[in-house]
Amino acid sequence: MKDLASIQEILHLIKTIAVVGLSASPGRPSYGVSAYMQQQGYRIIPVNPTVDHVLGEKSYPSLADIPESAKIDLVDVFRTPDAVPEIVDQVIRLKIPYLWLQETVIHNEAAQRAEAAGVRVIMDRCILKDHRKYMRS
Repeated sequence: MKDLASIQEILHLIKTIAVVGLSASPGRPSYGVSAYMQQQGYRIIPVNPTVDHVLGEKSYPSLADIPESAKIDLVDVFRTPDAVPEIVDQVIRLKIPYLWLQETVIHNEAAQRAEAAGVRVIMDRCILKDHRKYMRS
């Protein structure tokens, strides 16, 4: 999806972001982007089986392990493209409405499958850059 009005609309609608591949290392892009989004008022839920907590939030091994009460609005992916099909399977199964694939995370087939299942997909874009560009904090 390239419609910038839709990106702005999504950034207004979402409240809770599950970040797949969120690193506990402050030097990693996933950490910096997630910290920024958290500072903007979004709830960040880390999804990384190798860490217990990131940014003051409990980390979960997979999207399926996050309690339903968390009400995930968007999944932000910081993984290699080969991990995307499995993530899409989980997003579809959990009925999460939005999927954001960060810059260089491109998997057209999986994105098309997600969209066919009713998931709105943003691919190969940075949520931090788009937030700074389209939202007035």
